[in-house]
Amino acid sequence: MTHRPFPGRRGVLRGSLAASAALTLPGTLGAAPAFARSGRPSADWGVQTGDVTADSGLVWVRSDRPARMIVQTAATESFRNPHTWHGPLLGAGTDFTGTTRLHGLPSGEQIHYRVLLADPDDPRRTGEPVTGTFRTVPAQRRRGVRFLWSGDLAGQGWGINPDFGGYTIYRAMEKLDPDFFLCSGDNIYADGPLSATQALPDGSLWRNVTTEEKSKVAETPAEFRGNFRYNLLDANLRRFNARVPSVIQWDDHEVRNNWYPGEVIASTDTRYTEKSVDVLAARARRAFSEYFPVSTLRPGAKEGRVQRVMRHGPLLDLFVLDMRTYRDANSPDDRTTDPQGILGAEQLEWLKRELSRSRAVWKVIAADMPLGLVVPDTTEGRPNFEAVAQGDPGAPLGRELQIAELLRYVKHRRITGTVWLTADVHHTSAQHYQPSRAAFTDFEPFWEFVSGPLNAGAFPASALDGTFGPERVFVKAPTASNVSPAGGYQFFGEVDIDGDSGELTVRLREQDGTVLFTKVLQPGLVGQ
Repeated sequence: MTHRPFPGRRGVLRGSLAASAALTLPGTLGAAPAFARSGRPSADWGVQTGDVTADSGLVWVRSDRPARMIVQTAATESFRNPHTWHGPLLGAGTDFTGTTRLHGLPSGEQIHYRVLLADPDDPRRTGEPVTGTFRTVPAQRRRGVRFLWSGDLAGQGWGINPDFGGYTIYRAMEKLDPDFFLCSGDNIYADGPLSATQALPDGSLWRNVTTEEKSKVAETPAEFRGNFRYNLLDANLRRFNARVPSVIQWDDHEVRNNWYPGEVIASTDTRYTEKSVDVLAARARRAFSEYFPVSTLRPGAKEGRVQRVMRHGPLLDLFVLDMRTYRDANSPDDRTTDPQGILGAEQLEWLKRELSRSRAVWKVIAADMPLGLVVPDTTEGRPNFEAVAQGDPGAPLGRELQIAELLRYVKHRRITGTVWLTADVHHTSAQHYQPSRAAFTDFEPFWEFVSGPLNAGAFPASALDGTFGPERVFVKAPTASNVSPAGGYQFFGEVDIDGDSGELTVRLREQDGTVLFTKVLQPGLVGQ
């Protein structure tokens, strides 16, 4: 197996990130940190990069006041002969966040960057630089690819607990030095207020960092923005963001549990004064675009999309889906025709087209919801379904029809190397889908891997729907519902593609990085 040389990026951030990690939590975060010069802009929320390619990347920052964003890049951490990129003016219109696109970068190289925030009235007055690093995508396959995925952060009442060490799972993920991290949705829980304490089964208390915006469900733009800011109070996450690029998708809790377009919140849910989910979703999407560096979204732009293809050299194309924006209403899902489905007709055609065009060895489909796991929706007290499966093991119905069409397309177009990754269900598992076990048989076998949560309640394993013949080869899940992070059952997954053999290895890991399950897949096959 080829092992890539990992450039020494751990030393690059030692000074500035140590200071960043020392930033205090609510109560004092609004004050300038000790290293900042009085009256100058400060980047208390750290930096992050996203959607990195062979020659480009997006750098994100948030200021504590109006400021001009300036990014400098260099080949080494000494920043000799840096290249300077002049970014946007950060103001209240984007909650003082901004993104600068770096382009013309060398492929397969470690890029060191620092962000300076300048006083818009006096460019000579800049705050303390905040540094980060990332690797651009290599043009050749011999370097291999390693990335991680998970989802579900600060849900079910479990927020940042300083006594627990905060979001400790990010420490374990950082140690693996991945090329990027895929967050499969539920980056926030806009519908999940946090209280100062939660009782644990042993009688002790879980203590949350709390903020005003996390004291109620998010409805206003300020409340949605506050939910995204909340997670950045965690030093583990800020450190991870500065070292590991992200690929971000969204799911339901960025807006509201189990939401769908056109939904109207029942009058009995008195938590919400705004009853139109479309209004809430527009506000959430705006905040989402402000707080993550996503190449296909711009804050305030009417057009834009979450779904996209991220190409990682000859070995990997990552197909990032949006299973939320275009779906039909949650229902018993037993229709015999369903052209809209969970992807929408246009996104389905886009996915088929892009899969056909892909020449990558592996086509990883990043789905924010599982295929064969039954996810009920009892939000309004009705027996509806939230994901693809509805528990009927017979011929495809409802949203399953769209997935059947896609699986048939992959088979008949002889598209090799497809693998499905997801989160959402708050446990980890590996499912193998096999036509010989299925009611619908016109597809080739494939694997689906589930991970998460990152820091949220863990739940028992979901029931399987037999329509596509899934067999649960591995699962780790609690027997009780809403187990806290202190009780374990927090998970992330790793994908490692070898540059020589092309083999793809999936490892399901738990909170401290321990490997629970490993599966090696062979390249060049339509099904396996």
